[in-house]
Amino acid sequence: MLKKRKIPLRKCTGCQEMKNKKELIRIVRNDEGIFSLDPKGKAPGRGAYICPNEECLKKAEKSKGLERSFKSPVPPEVYEQLRKELENYGKD
Repeated sequence: MLKKRKIPLRKCTGCQEMKNKKELIRIVRNDEGIFSLDPKGKAPGRGAYICPNEECLKKAEKSKGLERSFKSPVPPEVYEQLRKELENYGKD
């Protein structure tokens, strides 16, 4: 009998919905406090997840969802970087 694998779920910091981890983009903060996008989901550090769409990013920015996840201020450059990534997301 095949064992059913558990699908890891994560909550989007924008829409607050639980979704399959693979569908979300991971943002990670490392020990030096540097934020980066983690497309593979394997980078070390504290991670937060967001849906790959502009709406969720706007919601996360407005509700300070990322700030809550990381328990620290998130620089505006991180949101800019995310916007650029979202434009290119799924094009490759």
